[in-house]
Amino acid sequence: MTKTLLLFVAQAAAPAAPTSAQPQGGIPWQMFVVYGLIFVGFYFILIAPQRKKQKEHEKMLTTLGVGDEIITNGGIYGVITSVKSDRFVIRIADNTKIEVGKGFIQTVTKKTGEEKK
Repeated sequence: MTKTLLLFVAQAAAPAAPTSAQPQGGIPWQMFVVYGLIFVGFYFILIAPQRKKQKEHEKMLTTLGVGDEIITNGGIYGVITSVKSDRFVIRIADNTKIEVGKGFIQTVTKKTGEEKK
């Protein structure tokens, strides 16, 4: 009886022979397709929105002029008094002006000529 039981267990545990004609390792080009789809997904989720935001920021910087009220990345509120090639001169208080690089302007709170609502 033990011999029959061992034979039954051995037959049940034997791996089945592969029935398909495909190799066991898979097809290499499928791996490239999957990686390509992952890259496309990352592009539309991460890269494209960041590029759009960067273009909007650059457009905002080119339209800034004297008299615009701005906020810097450091949280300083000020009014632009002069525009130079690579920086703005900003008045932050009476008789207090600072120079700030163009890339450090975060947002515009009020444009010159903009009416109050």
